[in-house]
Amino acid sequence: MITRRNLMGMMGPLAVGAEQKRIRVGFLGTGHSHFAGKFEAVRNSGRYEVAGIARAGEEVKGDGKYAGVRWLSEEAMLGDAGIDLVVVECRVWEAIEWGRKVIMAGKHLHVEKPVGNDWAAFRELVEEARRRRLLLQTGYVWRWHEGILAALEAARKGWLGEVLMVRGTMNADRSAAERAVEARYRGGGMFELSGHVIDRMVELLGRPKTVKSWLRHDTGVKDGLADNNVAVLEFDRALGIVTQTAKMAGATDHRSFEVIGTDGTVIVHPEAAPPRLRVHARQARGPYQAGWQEKTLGPQPRFVGDFAEMARAIGSGTALGLSYDHELLLQETLLRVSGELA
Repeated sequence: MITRRNLMGMMGPLAVGAEQKRIRVGFLGTGHSHFAGKFEAVRNSGRYEVAGIARAGEEVKGDGKYAGVRWLSEEAMLGDAGIDLVVVECRVWEAIEWGRKVIMAGKHLHVEKPVGNDWAAFRELVEEARRRRLLLQTGYVWRWHEGILAALEAARKGWLGEVLMVRGTMNADRSAAERAVEARYRGGGMFELSGHVIDRMVELLGRPKTVKSWLRHDTGVKDGLADNNVAVLEFDRALGIVTQTAKMAGATDHRSFEVIGTDGTVIVHPEAAPPRLRVHARQARGPYQAGWQEKTLGPQPRFVGDFAEMARAIGSGTALGLSYDHELLLQETLLRVSGELA
């Protein structure tokens, strides 16, 4: 599996050998907030050729930075046998339907998060991709964060002793328009954002035995959004705690992830601007000395890691580092936390 440590060497044009053909990729939809960043990550990579965009919004077509991009119909994109990968950048309620079209067209799929709230339909999508031996990757943004990878590494290698607790928060300061979208779902902000935390939590701890959530509307905003939320996940020998608030000033610089063990703790806080890694070790283990230590990390480019990993898997004909079963566990747990699934 790719790690953040060797990712930078895979990003640029020099990663492509003279004999290595570029992967042709299409973008289906532009409606997700991650679209612009993902388009840039793909366009700036030496591994891909952008074949075009289908279902592009008028704001994208009118933006000069997309000059020269081919505007395709959905049918033309899905019917083009030379397109290997389709990146689906749609709204939450469209994700499963659009993703299924991509898989049925025989193409690898990167699909935005969260991938709808229909558990049975999502499971069918993943199993169809597995049956057809097509890659399926969801767009959770902490998969390649250097600090969070360091926390998971320390836990797996036993440097923290017995892991007792994993805790994460991804708060936001949502506009009225964003609140209206998230209010469509019972889990509200927890459904929209906590998947980033849960993705890392279940990779380390597996499937929680029980999930208890408090999905509350506590602000004075006159809508039905669950905007102040906590979930506690019970694992065999550990607890997971996820918190999410939709109206916090300075929220993006507060986001954090912690792994707490009997012999050590790793805290990533904040996850950006700039990201900091704090570690306490009871005794020197791995690269860490005894006691507290802190490191300021460099910029953590979003989306680059996802597409480096996808290019590796397509180019080598091998599986993604995060399996179909991981994607299923992540979605199931997110829906349990969000009150959508018992």
